[in-house]
Amino acid sequence: MSKSSPAPVPTRKASARTANPQAVVDLERYTPAFFTWIANKLSGGASSAYLSAFNVGIETWRLLVLLAIEKSLTAQAISRTIGMDKASVSRAFKSMQTRGLITIALDDADGRLRVATITPAGRAMHDEILGLAMERERAFLAVLNGQERETLIGLLRRLHDNLPAVEKATHDYLSHHYPHAKLRRVRGDEP
Repeated sequence: MSKSSPAPVPTRKASARTANPQAVVDLERYTPAFFTWIANKLSGGASSAYLSAFNVGIETWRLLVLLAIEKSLTAQAISRTIGMDKASVSRAFKSMQTRGLITIALDDADGRLRVATITPAGRAMHDEILGLAMERERAFLAVLNGQERETLIGLLRRLHDNLPAVEKATHDYLSHHYPHAKLRRVRGDEP
């Protein structure tokens, strides 16, 4: 008999006992919390497994995935695609270059940009980790049938495509309610 996982949030009954009559986030229904918890736990588990088996952290794995598809990318392109900040991408590039997983050269079209290209060693590392990554995804989605998986992927795409509207709503809300707030661009925002 398998042990069930503890509930990720306090039950509604526990929430109702609070003495504070002010509004609070309902963590049983607040979707950003679920996305964060799932992402953090998946990322943490993957990072631990990849470090112990392959001596590669999650950031390196994410970049290997993109470079296996595209072959060559700039830090800016990676940042826009996955929302990883450019400083983290640059640090990962440096580590990957030291390990021989990528080469870095100046962009022919724009000499200010550095382009990372996956090496045969980087591709071999990607291919070695891929089996474990796919097994983790299989185990994660095992509770869903095929149609539910397709529905989930479609919904996730729609939510991802809607992120610019979320940032616009955030900007509008802050501009109206907190006009003194210094609004900064967020990772992945188009200029």
